[in-house]
Amino acid sequence: MTYQKPEDVLISQSVAILIDGNNIERSIHEQTHDQQTMLNFDSLIPRLLDNRGLNRLVYFREGKHISAKLQERLYQHYHGSVRPCHKSADIPLSIKAMQLASKVDTIVIMSGDSDYIELVRHLKTEGVRVEIAAVLKTTSQLLKEEADYFHEITEEDWFTLAPKKPQRKRSSGGKR
Repeated sequence: MTYQKPEDVLISQSVAILIDGNNIERSIHEQTHDQQTMLNFDSLIPRLLDNRGLNRLVYFREGKHISAKLQERLYQHYHGSVRPCHKSADIPLSIKAMQLASKVDTIVIMSGDSDYIELVRHLKTEGVRVEIAAVLKTTSQLLKEEADYFHEITEEDWFTLAPKKPQRKRSSGGKR
């Protein structure tokens, strides 16, 4: 009998990544004590996918100010979208997860918020593998235990923007 080598196995799972932007941002800022620190999606997303196919990426963000650069980058690189939320991302993210449950094999929820425990339980009863990606220190232990897998977001997954230099006022070089 011949066995296939693990590298010969084709993984054809479909993954949706749903991000509670405010939760992840707060967690990272709490770790770094710097509001200019942001997720490095270019290293994090491939690690979360681990050779599986990306079906959807949605970044939920409370508030009206959402970076146009972030929107553009997520769309260009991952066909992702940014969804503004009236209040917290919990309800819109949960609704989207339930809508996607029959369309994907795995849902990765990027949040450490214990509010997602019931959602994780529900998705698992629907036959969906549920993974959590979050900063360990700010993640609910119950959420980690309920998930099928936990991806720790570490300092390797974020970067800090250089502080903006103050712009000098230009003198008006008008005619005398």
